[in-house]
Amino acid sequence: MSGAVKERSPEEYKAQEERLRAVWANPAGWRYWTSVNNYQIGLWYGSAAFAFMLFAGVLALMMRLQLAVPDNDFLSADFFNQAFTLHGTAMMFLFAVPIFEAVAIFLLPPMLGAREMPFPRLGAFSFWSFLLGGIFVCGSIFFNAAPSAGWFMYPPLATDKEFSGIGADIWLLGLSFIEVASIAAAVELIVGIMKCRAPGMRINLMPLFAWYLLIVAGMILFAFPPLIAGDLLFEMERMFDWPFFDAARGGDPLLWQHLFWIFGHPEVYIIFLPAIALMAMIVPTFSQRPIVGYSWIVLAAVGTGFLSFGLWVHHMFATGLPQISLAFFSAASEAVAIPTGVQIFVFIATMLAGRVIFSTPMLFGAGGLAIFVIGGLTGVMVALAPFDWQAHDTYFIVAHLHYVLIGGMLFPVVAGLYYYYPLIDAKKLSDRLGRLAFWLMFGGFNIAFFPMHLSGLRGMPRRVFTYPAEIGWDWLNLISTAGAFIFAAGVLVVGFDVLRPKHRQPRGEFNPWNAGTLEWISEPEENWGVRSIPIVRSRYPLWDQRDLARKVNEGRYYLPDAEEGWREGLVTTVLDAEPIQVLRVGGTSHVTIVSALSLGAAFIALTFHWWIATALAAIICFCAVIYWLWTGTGEIPEKPEKDAGLGLSLPLYASGPDSVGWWAMFITMAGDGTAFASLVFGYFFYWTIHADFTAGIAGPDAVWSLLAASLFAAAWGLMLAARTFNRRGATATMRGLLVLSLLTTVAASVTGLAAPLSPGMDPTRHVYPAIVWILVIWVLAHAALGTVMQAYCLARSLAGRLTPKHDLDLSNVVLYWHFLLIAAVITFAIIGLFPAAM
Repeated sequence: MSGAVKERSPEEYKAQEERLRAVWANPAGWRYWTSVNNYQIGLWYGSAAFAFMLFAGVLALMMRLQLAVPDNDFLSADFFNQAFTLHGTAMMFLFAVPIFEAVAIFLLPPMLGAREMPFPRLGAFSFWSFLLGGIFVCGSIFFNAAPSAGWFMYPPLATDKEFSGIGADIWLLGLSFIEVASIAAAVELIVGIMKCRAPGMRINLMPLFAWYLLIVAGMILFAFPPLIAGDLLFEMERMFDWPFFDAARGGDPLLWQHLFWIFGHPEVYIIFLPAIALMAMIVPTFSQRPIVGYSWIVLAAVGTGFLSFGLWVHHMFATGLPQISLAFFSAASEAVAIPTGVQIFVFIATMLAGRVIFSTPMLFGAGGLAIFVIGGLTGVMVALAPFDWQAHDTYFIVAHLHYVLIGGMLFPVVAGLYYYYPLIDAKKLSDRLGRLAFWLMFGGFNIAFFPMHLSGLRGMPRRVFTYPAEIGWDWLNLISTAGAFIFAAGVLVVGFDVLRPKHRQPRGEFNPWNAGTLEWISEPEENWGVRSIPIVRSRYPLWDQRDLARKVNEGRYYLPDAEEGWREGLVTTVLDAEPIQVLRVGGTSHVTIVSALSLGAAFIALTFHWWIATALAAIICFCAVIYWLWTGTGEIPEKPEKDAGLGLSLPLYASGPDSVGWWAMFITMAGDGTAFASLVFGYFFYWTIHADFTAGIAGPDAVWSLLAASLFAAAWGLMLAARTFNRRGATATMRGLLVLSLLTTVAASVTGLAAPLSPGMDPTRHVYPAIVWILVIWVLAHAALGTVMQAYCLARSLAGRLTPKHDLDLSNVVLYWHFLLIAAVITFAIIGLFPAAM
């Protein structure tokens, strides 16, 4: 990893530092908003997420005022419905997940010993998409157009346009846009953790925070796409009357519940695991010893993430499912308590083995874990089907949900805020205000939510906007309302502590908690990253490598300079973190804002059925993305290698599995494949619930279907041949094969479109033709994108930007075609042969 090191004078080190600072600095003035710096994007992301949380909290307080006394008319029934729908939506989609994406973007680069994530512009695109989508969804309540059918949008009520109005469309399309932002962030996090760690940081030396975020990003990749697939079916029913959830025409509302909760239950752990990740950083620091059982807590986190995908049906125990299903999912729901308990016991063991320093972060963390344990115990109760039948859709479930989410997520987030705030301006938050806030929040929370267990057991249903006085719920609701306002006072104290002027407060120590991980290695004002990229030899390098911080800040490790004027970082191997490439990342750019705003405009225009505006916005977004790719990825460097420092010379260009772009494409297509699998699941779901799935309708022509699959396979084969000939230097042959593959793809698409055009395949008539058409449309949309990629590679070759040695674009497009081929073959085999072949 290292060789002979040339000694430099202090003046040379100073000049290198100034060049680095100039390259990584954020712009000033109005161009400040074009920044793609991880430090800045993380702060923006976190600030927006907290703003949405406060908005949702105000809605919650309004609901509690309405329920404080019987027969209250403070809110109308319709506004109450809008308020509780937006409260749940904002807390789950606009705070709980984005706040951890914010923390990850802010913390992971320095924690991994890197200067930046591999796709900083993708991170900026994710933020602007999230911000616009959140404003669109939350702002709807000011126009009396907010969604009002609950944050889970159950049909048939939510698909009834007269009942739900435009609010359901705003929820569906706005949340789909936000989900795009979350998946974009997940791709960046996975690639960053796997490929951009400091040299020597083997996978078993990664900070636990990175492990947890890797697991959570993977869960997002497999949990969010089923919801996107469900949103597609839902909006096609609302917009074009395709009967996916209309029982009268063969549909079934339960399919939405399956797709939603396949997302919705892992979502709980997507929220919970990053909070535990914060605790995994805080507990060792304040115990002043490494975590006990590192391997056990990693395995427990992986097990929790895996098991969370097998629990979704416990949200559906009351829907009349078979007894065997109830038994299986009940057992799985109880089993997930085992890895969760392992993680909590590891923290307790670490504190017992060390000498605990009782601090404000530890106070919030311990209080949150105590609340979460109570929520976990009630979770085991509702995992039992007979008890769930009694408590389902009552305030007992409301109490359980908030004990899990607020205890398991919000309290650790506040602990992390107090712990990591010195990284922002080298000043600690107030311990006195922090302790006051904790006791207000801890006491207020339990006063607010513990009585809800009792009101639920007394039969109070969820989502009622008022109730009569003689039932016995009045005093319990009054206590809950008082507790909610006490809790809100604690949140306001935290907000005041963060926002109060601190210019008179002296700067604190460089590492005030004596933490052992790399995020504490750089001065807060140096928000462009580490001065040089270190070599890591332990899990707590600041404890075990005592001179590491000094050497890093003196520029004595990798990439101490920016002599060519590029933002550069290291790409390392997945398992052992051996350096393999110097990666040049994109800098400040307007293209991320233009792409996000135009994509958002397309979603918003689609909500109101403004077709021309939708098309124009989509075209602008398409052009912006093409420009982004053309100017920002796969550039041929001016030289093949670069001196990375310590006598190590590394290539500036990589293709295939060595490149971060290849990994990003693979991970994106894995998520895309999950959405496709969800649509296939819907196809077979309808088959299982109907004696005659087709309702006597003649299905797609088998010959056309199999011909379309064969043509897609031929186009895929031509793409493989184009890559092979390009690597051999036969550029003209490669270009000809690209053109031939493009034409074959067009022919395959036309053939595939002809397959379901048989008489009777009207998608508004019955669910069978509707689900067939949705599968075909999915493949044809991906085929259209495939032709764009083929044309893009041809243009890059003609422009001299794709050569035999620089074939990143072609390599990534071939990878895309692997997934497209799988989707096409499965689709046309299913619609052409099944169920006719049965």
